[in-house]
Amino acid sequence: MLRGKKILVGVSGGIAAYKSAEVVSRLRKLGAEVHVAMTKGATEFIAPLTLRTLSMNPVHVEMFEEPKRWNVEHIALAEHVDAVLVAPATANLLAKMAVGIADDFLSTVLLATRAPIFVAPAMNHAMFHHSATQQNLETLRTRSVRVIGPDTGFQACGTDGDGRMSEPVEIVKILVDFLTSSKLLEGKKALVTAGGTQEPLDPVRYLGNRSSGRMGYAIAQALQEAGAETILVSAPTDLPVPHEVKRISVMTAQEMHDAVLEQFPKMDVVIKAAAVADYRPKENASQKIKKQGTSLWVELVPNPDILAELGKIKSTQILVGFAAETENLIANAQDKMRRKNVDMLVANDVTRPGSGFGSFTNSVSFLFPDGRRIDLPQMNKLEVARHLRDEIAGLLGVTKE
Repeated sequence: MLRGKKILVGVSGGIAAYKSAEVVSRLRKLGAEVHVAMTKGATEFIAPLTLRTLSMNPVHVEMFEEPKRWNVEHIALAEHVDAVLVAPATANLLAKMAVGIADDFLSTVLLATRAPIFVAPAMNHAMFHHSATQQNLETLRTRSVRVIGPDTGFQACGTDGDGRMSEPVEIVKILVDFLTSSKLLEGKKALVTAGGTQEPLDPVRYLGNRSSGRMGYAIAQALQEAGAETILVSAPTDLPVPHEVKRISVMTAQEMHDAVLEQFPKMDVVIKAAAVADYRPKENASQKIKKQGTSLWVELVPNPDILAELGKIKSTQILVGFAAETENLIANAQDKMRRKNVDMLVANDVTRPGSGFGSFTNSVSFLFPDGRRIDLPQMNKLEVARHLRDEIAGLLGVTKE
């Protein structure tokens, strides 16, 4: 299944390093050409000789050791592999990846490669749940690093919880699925809106909302991964634009409306994940409004309803809407789905812990006009986006082989 594929397996210094031997063995049995890079810490848990024997290739540990071939070894590996898998990935290595530290052979390859990177975290559950580790993982996800696991269960330190490295059979399956799957949406054009629009009151103030844009950016990344030519119409946010995604920056609902309507005829699918302001101030003061010590009255007027307008004019396009609710989630979402004439609606209760604006995770329900409903458990937003992408592919008549 993996014949002709070159895979670099990185091993960092944790007790789960013993599982890397099985990972390398399984990849070799599937026909892959496997190379191994280890941190010095990893060599305390498993001998390089073991992985050299299983991979049938030299194992790289020292940054400045004599090259096995006449080239710059870490650059040669970085440029010529089809995928990089770090298993186990310790909290220390994840932190180095997040900030771009390259102080040994493995971390240097990780910084130099443009191949898809997979990491299988392995650490004590308290370390895994530390805010620094969670932030580092989220940073890596925004850079298209794919996170596998971790699992939950008994740990080497004697505690029980999540943080165990996923089992080799699961890790290899995910890698195989990625390397052998076709680009589901290759040849398709997709547009995603993201972020919260800002409606100016004066040169320094605006009416806005709490949307971070993370969900929309994750959807754009998931669509691009599947081969779709993806445009991201984004309200202001500090998030990095996913690789090979074109961003059109807007601020107000009217600007987003104009950008979306201009691109809509060329699209196969449009996902309206942005939090668009329903109203804007009737007057935008040319100078800063001064505090007078009295009440300030601001008249609001309606903004264009972009989703409803698209629902009226769509022909062959697949239109996906979002409903962020605070009460009566399903009833309100189904009503919106009918009124806006969408092909699919993603509903989430923003009052639920881990599902609100700015969170790294989400818990959503997919609703369809034929009455179907799919409830997803809480998961990170990129995982939600990949589930959404697969449903969109089904609506487009494209299925996984």
